[in-house]
Amino acid sequence: MTWFLFSMVCIFGWGLADLFYKMSSDEDDRYSHLKIAVWVGLTMGITALVLIPFSESIKSFSDIIENGWKYTPASLSYIISMVIGYAGLRYLELSIISPVQNASGAFSMIAMLVFFLASGTIENFSEEFSWLDITGTVFIIVGVIALAVVEKKLSDQERQLLSKESQAKDRKYKYGALALLFPILYCLFDTIGTAADGIILEGSAGLDLGEIDVLVLYGLTFFIAGIGCYLFLWAKTKKPYMPFKKSEWPKACASFAEEFGQIFYVFAMASRPVLAAPLVASYCIVSLILSRIFLKEKLEKGQYACVIAVVVGIVILGISEGLGEM
Repeated sequence: MTWFLFSMVCIFGWGLADLFYKMSSDEDDRYSHLKIAVWVGLTMGITALVLIPFSESIKSFSDIIENGWKYTPASLSYIISMVIGYAGLRYLELSIISPVQNASGAFSMIAMLVFFLASGTIENFSEEFSWLDITGTVFIIVGVIALAVVEKKLSDQERQLLSKESQAKDRKYKYGALALLFPILYCLFDTIGTAADGIILEGSAGLDLGEIDVLVLYGLTFFIAGIGCYLFLWAKTKKPYMPFKKSEWPKACASFAEEFGQIFYVFAMASRPVLAAPLVASYCIVSLILSRIFLKEKLEKGQYACVIAVVVGIVILGISEGLGEM
């Protein structure tokens, strides 16, 4: 049951982070996504330094270098996907971009399942997963993917109601279908990162990295990426970015919520990666609800139906895990 509770906490943490990411995205600031990356890098870097004394494999600088290369494919995939996601928020509403991005939960689950079956980590599918696990996961995956389809249709309908002149002025419609490349690319890289995380944390990769090790390595890698973004901003704008201004507080809140969710995500993935991946990806439902409450983004009947489907799936998984411990 622990992995399920960790996943639920992660869902709420990342759903809240999504809200603050959207609040941090300035359509008129071409570098807003890099400024968000600076804040996330700073928060994750500080957290990583705090966690080093609790790490199993990282006790010195040489350990960081040695183990950092092992985790590089996963960490870089995550960082690339997140920066792409930040950029996409300048062109698309949160309620559209989040469901498309989080289809990665289904794809990464399939990738991990294929790997575990091929490597013999999972020898008998029916013994590893109950029919309730399968049913709940199907509800979640179908709900998230259906939500992405519904959002795309609603976006197309809204575009048709606007004049060509209005579409040219509105950044959300100026680039048309091209803007959807952002969440699609996010989905691709996040799938790679999530699948790699599941394999590494489960131990099948043979890298001997524990949960704290992964948090430290990912945090330090993102910290380096954040420094790179800061220096790039300084070079392009000819003045240093000031992250501690009052106007930047949404970026700080987003980074705090992101790291909070990340901590619980890692422990959930270490326990039940195949089930945790699609469950955690349903945080887009929390994003959708929060965007309705705080950003006043409208929800239609189809969206509510998708939300209900995901909630039903979560409840079924919870029941399954509860029964499994009896």
